[in-house]
Amino acid sequence: MLIRPFRFGLGGVRSAASRSEWAAKARAAEDLGYAVLSLPDHLTDLLAPMPALVAAADATTRLRVGTTVLCNDFRHPVVLAREAATVDVLTDGRLELGLGAGWMKADYDQAGLIFDEASTRVDRLAEAVSIVKRLLDGEEVTRDGRHYHVSGHRIHPRPLQRPHPPIFVGGNARRLLAVAAREADIVGLTGIRFRAAGTKPDVSSFRASAVDERVRLVREAAGSRFEALELNALVQRVVVTEDRHAAAETLARQWTDLTAEDIVGSPYVLIGTVEQMVEALQARRARWGFSYVTVFEAARDAFAPVVARLTGT
Repeated sequence: MLIRPFRFGLGGVRSAASRSEWAAKARAAEDLGYAVLSLPDHLTDLLAPMPALVAAADATTRLRVGTTVLCNDFRHPVVLAREAATVDVLTDGRLELGLGAGWMKADYDQAGLIFDEASTRVDRLAEAVSIVKRLLDGEEVTRDGRHYHVSGHRIHPRPLQRPHPPIFVGGNARRLLAVAAREADIVGLTGIRFRAAGTKPDVSSFRASAVDERVRLVREAAGSRFEALELNALVQRVVVTEDRHAAAETLARQWTDLTAEDIVGSPYVLIGTVEQMVEALQARRARWGFSYVTVFEAARDAFAPVVARLTGT
């Protein structure tokens, strides 16, 4: 397995009340050493991701900007490819385009969209990613697919990054990760799935044995392209503490399917001192290949010392 240098993302960055507040958030992420600032995509109290990414890049000099992840069903792939190419141009080639199949039924209900079975949503995502990649690569695309129809379209402008901005596909479901392995440049593993139409989180896949299985699936689905993939882990909780065991026990009372040992050993949780987190991330990279690690905005400052220790190593 190729060992890549560490880089860190700040995800789930939600909103701001003004341009200056949003710019300050972007500059703080850059100043703390985060490589990427990324936005989610839900129909709730969030900034719309694409214009917000342009503004974040405008306020910074090297910070990459991304989506983790756009809901595929909100945009036709032709429209998405055109928007992504324009964002890449306007951010001086700093876009990472994250795509997902959609999981929150409330979004679909509010927009009057049909919330199909997960298998259908993943199949639609697979078709969309293929179209988006070909358009971003500069091809003229004609496709008569099961879900999308495109007739002789070529996008303008072309993105600055060639052949295309890195495409990130993330989630936890096996079918989705197989699509990511075959199509994406960055495969994001979240360890979490949402049952009951997106209302009940299930963290049973946090266990190390489940991560072994998911990474093995990605490797098998990717085949010869596996070494070219970057693997991302979305850390769902960061707890800086001198008493790792007590913190894990507290989380185990919340996540009743997991033991404290499961939680300490999971790549989706970081608990302990800065030194313990550094050691844990190094061990997880060696075992699973996670070199790109994303934490949520709430952990930005607490996690920054780890970012400073490990970035680029």
